[in-house]
Amino acid sequence: MGPKELATSNEILRGLVGSTVHGLSVKAQDDRDEMGVCVEPPDYVCGLNTFEQYVHRTQPEGARSGPGDLDLVIYSLRKYVRLAARGNPTVLLLLFVPEQELVVKTPLGDRLRAESHLFASREAGARYLGYLQSQRRPLIGQSGKRNLPNRPELVEQYGFDTKYAGHTVRLGFQGIEFLRTGRLSLPMREPERIYVRDVRLGKYSLPEVLRQAEELERELQDLCTTSSLPEKPDLGKINDLLYELHTEHWARKH
Repeated sequence: MGPKELATSNEILRGLVGSTVHGLSVKAQDDRDEMGVCVEPPDYVCGLNTFEQYVHRTQPEGARSGPGDLDLVIYSLRKYVRLAARGNPTVLLLLFVPEQELVVKTPLGDRLRAESHLFASREAGARYLGYLQSQRRPLIGQSGKRNLPNRPELVEQYGFDTKYAGHTVRLGFQGIEFLRTGRLSLPMREPERIYVRDVRLGKYSLPEVLRQAEELERELQDLCTTSSLPEKPDLGKINDLLYELHTEHWARKH
């Protein structure tokens, strides 16, 4: 069985996770990002076969996606849950996507989303901080492997990559919301959504955006220790959920 067939024939959940679901879509800038979860067959969990994810892109590897392009990743349930338990900001989105933005919806996918509270812990704060800082580096000339802008047309128009800038402040706002509530609002709440979209549209200067990012980073750092969320996720309950979802899926398939 190939990765595509394995993923799509065992999929329990898929949803939109890009700019549109955040309420931040900007015409002529955004592709379509989808994320899904599938349950591996028994021989991939108990045997020597392995599967972690299936990736499909309409653009070749290394090429930029643009309007109308699709970037799809379908994780194995075990990999998805590992990432969610660590507080991965991108992976957590799927637990809170509005139902109208779900592409694949099943009872097992609903059960996973209903247990989103199991993944809410202060550990997510460190992940949000790391993502925020990685998006900010290209804005201040610290992009690591390369110093060339990823979107030179935005740099030419606005003087800096406004999409990177928008991601930077979005991650700050969402990380703060998650550490305060254990949930994410999708689309983003007002007035934060309008602010982030205006950043993407070049309505704020780079120094203004960086000042806002610094304020968000400080608040995130504080919430990493003061948030009422548990310090770590309850791995025992998450493990029980994994067992139940696997065995129920296998029983339905066979």
